[in-house]
Amino acid sequence: MKITAVIMAGGRGERFWPKSRNSRPKQFLSLTADGETMIQKTVNRLLPIVEYEDIFIVTNAAYIGLVKEQLPGIPEENILAEPCARNTAPCIAFAAAVIGRKYDDAVMLVLPSDHLIGFEDMYISTLKKAVDVSLEGKNLVTIGITPNYPETGYGYINFGEECGSAYKVKRFVEKPDLPTAKEYLASGKYLWNSGMFVWKISSVMANLKEFMPGIYEGAIRIGEAFGSSGFEEVLVREFSAFTSESIDFGIMEKASDIYTIPGNFGWDDVGSWLAVERINEVDDSKNYIEGNVISIGSERATICGGKRLIAAVGVEDIIIVDTDDAVLICSKNNTQDVKKVIAQLKESGRNELV
Repeated sequence: MKITAVIMAGGRGERFWPKSRNSRPKQFLSLTADGETMIQKTVNRLLPIVEYEDIFIVTNAAYIGLVKEQLPGIPEENILAEPCARNTAPCIAFAAAVIGRKYDDAVMLVLPSDHLIGFEDMYISTLKKAVDVSLEGKNLVTIGITPNYPETGYGYINFGEECGSAYKVKRFVEKPDLPTAKEYLASGKYLWNSGMFVWKISSVMANLKEFMPGIYEGAIRIGEAFGSSGFEEVLVREFSAFTSESIDFGIMEKASDIYTIPGNFGWDDVGSWLAVERINEVDDSKNYIEGNVISIGSERATICGGKRLIAAVGVEDIIIVDTDDAVLICSKNNTQDVKKVIAQLKESGRNELV
């Protein structure tokens, strides 16, 4: 059966401000020394298992130009532009309907555009196992990440009995507090929810029909109109009417035949500026330094310079990021609060900085 991939690339990456902006969010930035952007890495690592012409990008209409610029080999008809933000369930339904129109049925790998993978051969091997499991009946498969510390910022997957190369999912749980996360880690029965899914088009559409009939019916109409002169009108009308809901809540927490495969391939969701020191080489003082920077006596600092010189003297556990029009200075303990800066900028009408 044909294997396709759907890359979800509509997010704003607000925790990577000031480099990530509405005009060029995180997935279109390079955060590693090799110069490849996040979305380029996501696509390129898939090529051992998916043909380039079978990769579909679902993104915000404002980012079509960026997708074309960074992924010139993706067929234009494979760039699916959401007219508005409606979370992952409408995004996936839209893509499934379009791919189903093209191939009738196919395996669909659903992947975020802004994750990094350390061991790509192991990643491809895991995806192949997931494809095999997805071909059995109406199985829906999610890739879980084997936790190595009690993370409170991720949702978790509680799994049960082993079924071949996968495990039956017992339940999905929301982000836990620290004591609960420690319990999950100690039990050995929980995985981090990575947001990566594998299933047949027919399987996910059957579950949409059962659990999210409004989105299913709208997606069918979008698929039927795909390629016609009236497609844009139908897309805007139907997609805008969808409820904003995640695929986790809409289907995965309700459906049967849900399986998970543990992933041990060096996954990083690159969720905040803290990730930069994890994914790049640091110096002997655990600093990550790039750009026009002089660092004296600094420790455990992430400093990304721009045109202006940054002179950092004796700073510790800090993040400094310079761009042409804004500078971020942030304690490593408060990286999640970068989003609050954006909220204040919006409230004060300074949208040119968002």
